[in-house]
Amino acid sequence: MTHANLTRRAALAGGAIAAVAGVARPARAQAAPRTFMLLAGAAGGGWQWRRVADLLEHRGCKVFAPTLTGLGERSHLLTKDVGLDTHVTDIVNVVRWEGLEGICLVAHSYAGWPCGAALDQVGDKVASVVWLDAFRPEDGRALIDLVAAPARQAYEDAAANGALAMPLAPRLSTASVNPRDETLLRAKLTPQPIATYMQTLRYGGGLERIAKKTYVRLPDFANPSFDKAYAACKADTSWATAELARCGHYAMFDAPQRLAALLLRAA
Repeated sequence: MTHANLTRRAALAGGAIAAVAGVARPARAQAAPRTFMLLAGAAGGGWQWRRVADLLEHRGCKVFAPTLTGLGERSHLLTKDVGLDTHVTDIVNVVRWEGLEGICLVAHSYAGWPCGAALDQVGDKVASVVWLDAFRPEDGRALIDLVAAPARQAYEDAAANGALAMPLAPRLSTASVNPRDETLLRAKLTPQPIATYMQTLRYGGGLERIAKKTYVRLPDFANPSFDKAYAACKADTSWATAELARCGHYAMFDAPQRLAALLLRAA
């Protein structure tokens, strides 16, 4: 969606993208606008992409930022049946019902898992992907196997007690998000459907068949799984890689202008 009347904030933000990207010409002289589909990580939703979406839309791009079932404004739909397959279907159905083509699919953190499986079904509609501090999909594995031991135990205990969703951390460190935005983020994060981490992924390699792939590591956020994924992508010539330093895991809050500029280049 393109706003008819730009606010002063949006106009300044648009100028910031050009500055970060090292572009001196007016935005209208740039390459053809792209369609972005932005997927949030665990406990998140489309709402957390608003700052980045505003910047991309100012450049004429179409932006879709769906919230997955059981989360955010769709948290009232949480049931015991909401699992990984549900989220894969959420992603596939947005592509199909919106008639999307030539998408740049951006997966943050947890979203790398269902986005990877969704590409088995709609990969022909995707021109490029960006994995932002995201898990690379592995067929036959569950995400519970990849999380740190203390968190794994908490999730397993919650599942054993019949919980529908995983408990939220009491605080977010500065390695996750800046202190100014922590209150906002904590107020809107919703517990992640527990079955999404317990269910085994069915993945047929759709991600690897995308021609243009970029993995972006946020090095200020320590995570062995993301380090491993980043190293594997650096060693694979079919992937481009980048680092976005001086921000936390929620780069869409800490560094929206730099992230938007990076996405425009990666698309």
